[in-house]
Amino acid sequence: MPVSILIPIKNEAENLPRCLSSVAWSDDVFVVDSASTDASRQIAEAHGAKVVQFAFNGVWPKKKNWALETLPFKYDWVFILDADEVLPPEAEAELRAIAEDPRAAMAGYWINRRFMFMGKWLKHAYYPNWNLRFFRHKLGRYEQLTGVDTHSGDNEVHEHVIVQGQTGFLRAEMDHYAFPSVEVFVEKHNRYSNWESRVALDRYLRASEGRLQKGNVGLRRRLKTLSHRLPCREWLRFLYVYLWQRGFLDGREGYYFARLHGFYEFLSVAKTYELKRQNAQRRG
Repeated sequence: MPVSILIPIKNEAENLPRCLSSVAWSDDVFVVDSASTDASRQIAEAHGAKVVQFAFNGVWPKKKNWALETLPFKYDWVFILDADEVLPPEAEAELRAIAEDPRAAMAGYWINRRFMFMGKWLKHAYYPNWNLRFFRHKLGRYEQLTGVDTHSGDNEVHEHVIVQGQTGFLRAEMDHYAFPSVEVFVEKHNRYSNWESRVALDRYLRASEGRLQKGNVGLRRRLKTLSHRLPCREWLRFLYVYLWQRGFLDGREGYYFARLHGFYEFLSVAKTYELKRQNAQRRG
């Protein structure tokens, strides 16, 4: 199976067995660890994975980009899988067909994710959710949206993979067990809002100083930037998930999911405002 696997982790002993079992067909699995204090390393090694430690320098590169630049991948194609994600059995044949095709024209492929929340697949809220995860590792890197410390950990948060070439879409869908509980959702999105607010502040400062390069960004990125200028963002985020994405069809879980995303947006807004005030005070 000519496909390498990259799994970034920190204290993922609970998720790793399920994740690694779903890619047991690969003989080139790298688990990039950030000094886990649980049994993550032992579990990874027991599944035949190669464990590599990553020491974060505080800014850039972060874990996935560092791995893409540094690791000696055995194969040309790599699939990046988070520890709380699981590939279905049918993905093996689809990935093999692409990787073994010498005439393959695509540089990378998007895969759809199914979010699991409170033990239930949300069939509407945050579905579909496409991510570019399967690509020729020499042709893809994560975008760098800021060079400042985002206080969000050593892994990429909302940066996207940019590949040199055309992209396609996989038929297989993977399950995403990112939020097994409300507690985990809040912990993760507290870190994510750190990232959101510091990226927003950096963009604001560069724009005010005339250093912001517009560049050629995707539609999703432009829409997100536009949304930051709208009032009542937390309510708009809730309505987007609950009404536009039809989260109401997911029952109580869909309602909670939408409300929590509205709270996440509120955290991002409040933290950005706080950082702007602190910056203004420092400048006098």
